[in-house]
Amino acid sequence: MAKITYIEHGGKEHVVDVPTGLTVMEGARDNNIPGIEADCGGACACSTCHVYVAPEWTDKLPAKDAMEEDMLDFAFQPDAERSRLTCQLKVTDALDGLVVQMPEKQI
Repeated sequence: MAKITYIEHGGKEHVVDVPTGLTVMEGARDNNIPGIEADCGGACACSTCHVYVAPEWTDKLPAKDAMEEDMLDFAFQPDAERSRLTCQLKVTDALDGLVVQMPEKQI
């Protein structure tokens, strides 16, 4: 289980425990966190689970694969360093304390 902080675009924080093996997107969905739409259900076929990872976490996460990079091109205001698709971030104990911020909107 990992404690993950989701920050809405307006600044409201949601700190939730997400079970190991789920994705960061599933953690948001299962806890009714606003700002992550996940239209494709986690298939990495859209960009509606886009977040900005806190700077101190960017080097601690697994590298983006080519499919995630491609989908991030469709995200709202992607950041080359901090943007990630939460459907591609599998929760492990190593993600305990992860902080992500939602963009202004999902497209």
